[in-house]
Amino acid sequence: MSRIYLDPKDMPKSWYNIMADLPFKMDPYINPATMKPLQPDDMSAIFPPALIEQEISVKREIAIPTDVLDMLSLWRPTPLLRARNLEKALGTPAKIFYKYEGTAPAGSHKANTAVAQVYYNKIAGIKQLTTETGAGQWGSSVAYAAKHFGLGCTIYMVKVSFTQKPYRSSFMRMFGANVIPSPSNTTQAGRDVLAVDPDTPGSLGTAIGEAVEAAIQNKDTNYTLGSVLNHVLLHQTVIGLEAQKQMESVGEYPDTVIACAGGGSNFGGIAFPFLRDKINGKELRAIAVEPASCPTLTKGKYTYDYGDTASLTPIMKMYTLGKDFTPPAIHAGGLRFHGMSPAVSALMKNGLIEAEIAHQSDIFKYGMMFAHTEGIVPAPESCHAISSVCRKALECIEKGKTETILFNLSGNGFFDFPAYDAYVDGKLTDYEYSEEDVAKSMANLPKVNK
Repeated sequence: MSRIYLDPKDMPKSWYNIMADLPFKMDPYINPATMKPLQPDDMSAIFPPALIEQEISVKREIAIPTDVLDMLSLWRPTPLLRARNLEKALGTPAKIFYKYEGTAPAGSHKANTAVAQVYYNKIAGIKQLTTETGAGQWGSSVAYAAKHFGLGCTIYMVKVSFTQKPYRSSFMRMFGANVIPSPSNTTQAGRDVLAVDPDTPGSLGTAIGEAVEAAIQNKDTNYTLGSVLNHVLLHQTVIGLEAQKQMESVGEYPDTVIACAGGGSNFGGIAFPFLRDKINGKELRAIAVEPASCPTLTKGKYTYDYGDTASLTPIMKMYTLGKDFTPPAIHAGGLRFHGMSPAVSALMKNGLIEAEIAHQSDIFKYGMMFAHTEGIVPAPESCHAISSVCRKALECIEKGKTETILFNLSGNGFFDFPAYDAYVDGKLTDYEYSEEDVAKSMANLPKVNK
């Protein structure tokens, strides 16, 4: 069977919280105003009570509200597919499975947490939301969810992606969002960056700073985040929980789980439920794949840093390239973030997951192969996972062994054809982030004494 469906009644009713099973202690967030450990009330200026509670929770299962389940059921459970045509094209004995999240309204996994976050803000009495977006998948998902629950939203979209992907902003505007290219002159955070470099392509760190600033200044407004924090990755675990049931239904279990990694929600969503098995003794590899031009896990430093350029967010212990890092204008805009989820970072530091890099030329080569064989155009972010999958599958030929590989196809690429055009026309450039650049961007790390 190539398509494995899950009965709607078997859709997860609770999210899985990996914090309950970590075999190590997480470092606390730090309040940037006091430089002391962050207290729950310190987050109340931008998050509703329920999300703050989820952020600090160590409860293993957290029930999904009925209103959220009802909305998720419009596209969930998502299908699990066996990539038999890709296997044949590669000539590999490996069995390749992928969880396809492109059936969501905005064509991406991001809707899984957008719906939950907007719902919790709605019941807390919030009227407006601000957020950032890189490639536009997150912004599109927030716009969709905000329209459903009757909230307004302003989205700061990284300028280079705003230019590269014009129809993403069209989607957001169709659902009533106000979309602003970042950095902008509407916030002090944006003006500060423009004063230094008027021609900057922007970064997720800058866009986050603008969105947080706008939220802080308005009492009826909260901030929503598409990745990095614990509650975001929590909401995404519906992906891995469904995949576990689907693979079990056909008598399979992955040897390797792979996903791209920018801030961590894509990877955490599919990997965390399986990592619970690994923590309990199951043999498993979990690999996060990031751009060579933004190698947070592979070349970054594990230390405390801000999540934004303006130094407004909590300071978190994570792998980081430095808050002032502006990545090159690659087409995988959702992976252009200087930091990484504290949870994913801690798992990496403690040897429970692996990380590797991929170049633009490589990811589009295998993305094209996937489109040709499987009939789905993958988003550039997901192409990072596909390139790793294909490399692992080819290694199986060399080693003369089979392996079961599962990856997260987190979105479709229907708004990303300029990137594919650039690849076909031979206009893509591969970027490598040097050790010298790493050292330079680390110059302004915060000094934390927790």
